[in-house]
Amino acid sequence: MSERKRLDDLSLETLQQLLASCGLVFSAPPFVFRLRAQVGELLPALRLAYGGYEILDEPAFIHFDLRVKPATGLRRWFKPLIELEFDGARPFAPLPRGQVFPLLEWAMNWCVTTSAQQYLMCHSAVLAQGEQALILPAPPGSGKSTLAAALMLSGWRLLSDELALLDPHAGRLEPFVRPVSLKNASIGIIGGHFPEAIFTPAVQDTVKGTVAHLRPTAHSMMGNREKAVPRWLVFPRFVAGVSWSLVPLGRPEAAIELAKNAFNLPVLGRPGFAALADMVGQCDCYSLEYGSLDEAIAGFAEIVEGSERGV
Repeated sequence: MSERKRLDDLSLETLQQLLASCGLVFSAPPFVFRLRAQVGELLPALRLAYGGYEILDEPAFIHFDLRVKPATGLRRWFKPLIELEFDGARPFAPLPRGQVFPLLEWAMNWCVTTSAQQYLMCHSAVLAQGEQALILPAPPGSGKSTLAAALMLSGWRLLSDELALLDPHAGRLEPFVRPVSLKNASIGIIGGHFPEAIFTPAVQDTVKGTVAHLRPTAHSMMGNREKAVPRWLVFPRFVAGVSWSLVPLGRPEAAIELAKNAFNLPVLGRPGFAALADMVGQCDCYSLEYGSLDEAIAGFAEIVEGSERGV
C-alpha cells in the first residue's frame, strides 16, 4: 500500500503551483476540499495549520470547491482586498489580503453548516478519550476554544473546535478535525501553557479581533476518521478568578441548552430532535465555570477516571 501524501511533503514551489493551477485537493474527513488561490499571503498559514492533512490526486468526489483571489474594483488600487468563491458564488464580503487565512477557515465552516444536513450540527467543541466523547457547546466568548485547545494539547483527541456533527442514525459523533481558532488573549494563554504548540501567524483587526489558528496534534490527526460515542455534555464558561465549579444539569435543561446551539434542528425536524434527545440521554450533563486551565485539565481527568471506576 502506498504511503499517503501529506501537505507537509509538498515543497513550497509545488504547493504554490497547485494552488495557482488545478488546485490543492485535500481531505479533512468526512469532507474533501479543493482550494485554488492566487494570494501568496495564504501559504505560510496553510503549511503550518494543514501540514498533516492528506493530499489527494484523483478523488472520486469533491465536496467543496473554493477559490481565493484578489478582488477587482477601484478599491484595489488603495486597499488590496481578497475575495472567496464557493462553486462560483461569493458568499462573503471582500477582506484585506492579510486576513486570507481566517477567511478561508470561516468559509470552510460555512460550507459545512449550510450543506451537510445529513448531520445534526451544534456549535460545540468535541474531544474524546478513546471512543468516549466530551461535548462542549457554548456561544462565542465563553472560552470554549481555549478549553478545547488546552485539552487537546494535554492528550485528548480533538474531533472539532467548532462543529459537533452527530450522525442521527448511528448516534455517533463524526470527527471534523480542523485547526483550533484562538482569539485575542487566548493565543498568549495557550502559547504560555504549551510552548510546543504550533500557531499560524496572528492576524489583527479581523471582525473577531486578533486571530491565530492552532495546528491539530498528531494524535488528533491519526484519529480523524474515528467516530465517538457521546458520553459527557458540559456547558463551559470561563470566569476570571473563579475556581473549578462543575454542577450537574438535568437532562431536560441540558436538551434545551443544546438545542440553542444547534444549527439545523428546523431542517431535520422530528428525527433531528429525537437524535438530540438520544444524545443527551447518553450523557452525564453539567454546567461548568472555570478560571484556570490547570484546574480544568485536572478536573476533566477526574471525570474520565470517575467514569472508568463507574462513579
